[in-house]
Amino acid sequence: MTAPPISVIIPAYNAARTIGPCLAALREQAFDKPYEIIVVDDGSTDGTAEIARTAGATVISTPRGRPAAARNAGIRAAQGAIICCTDADCAPQPDWLRELTAPFDDPAIMAAKGAYETRQRALVARFVQLEYEDKYDRLRQQPAIDFIDTYSAAYRRDVLLDNEGFDVRFDYLEDQELSFRLAARGCRMVFRETAVVDHRHSATVRAYLRKKGIIGYWKAQVVRRHPDRAGGDSHTPPVMKVQMLLAMLTLAAVVAGVMGLLLWPGEVVARSLLVWGPAALAALAFVATTLPFVAKAWRKDRPVAVVAPFLLFGRAVALSLGYAWGMLQPRRAITGQPPGKGEGFLPNERST
Repeated sequence: MTAPPISVIIPAYNAARTIGPCLAALREQAFDKPYEIIVVDDGSTDGTAEIARTAGATVISTPRGRPAAARNAGIRAAQGAIICCTDADCAPQPDWLRELTAPFDDPAIMAAKGAYETRQRALVARFVQLEYEDKYDRLRQQPAIDFIDTYSAAYRRDVLLDNEGFDVRFDYLEDQELSFRLAARGCRMVFRETAVVDHRHSATVRAYLRKKGIIGYWKAQVVRRHPDRAGGDSHTPPVMKVQMLLAMLTLAAVVAGVMGLLLWPGEVVARSLLVWGPAALAALAFVATTLPFVAKAWRKDRPVAVVAPFLLFGRAVALSLGYAWGMLQPRRAITGQPPGKGEGFLPNERST
């Protein structure tokens, strides 16, 4: 039997609620080439594996090892020359496979990145979607990129094998670390905005800020591995770093102001200006940096535009605190070097 030219790999951990719609969407692709679907059950304790098996996917069972190890197990088992990746909580749109694999008609293209959409109506989720669209505006201007997210991604399998796959020492942002490694080794990657998956974004402020804090922590680990990327990448708007600095300056000035009031009680105007002036200036500067995003949001979703400065401030604080924690408490398993040949792959997977 001829091997399918395309393999779709989905890592899944306790994804019984979402894996069904994901696989249904993959089965309904408007795609005229054969493809296989591999679900890597990453130590789930619910019915993820059985649902995936019933839906016709090849299921690989692994011990709990986080997405990097799960994807590596899928890559090892895959038969396709092109590896497509998505997540168990995504539902690819009908033309996803066709659009995501189209760039590989050019033999110089080694990897491609797609995009998110959402049908959620929660205010925070709509804000998150506009966040992504703001980043897509940046990616759209670049003929090649250095940043791929595995919610909608495709790679040449040989490139993944030759470059040790995903580093299993990263619990999070392992796709970003791989992207920087591939870019440093001269691999050409492109943005394919028409390769869209539907996703359920964080819908509450708490969930959103928690996720940003985790991203900040793991971003510190990525930068430790790739210090040249501390200055930026093709995906992240440069203004985010400015916002992080201004947000922390604002908080520091507020703390100093409160301490000043405790040390200098009274209603003296000069003292009030002295203790609160820096906080006000930093806050105004921060608001000024949000205006381009607010203007974009105003054209698309006015309620989001109204709350955007507050959510952007929260994002900046969460990222800053997470990053600081990542610098102060690094993952000691992550050194300055990428994994050696073969070290990234999880052995002894069991196909069922």
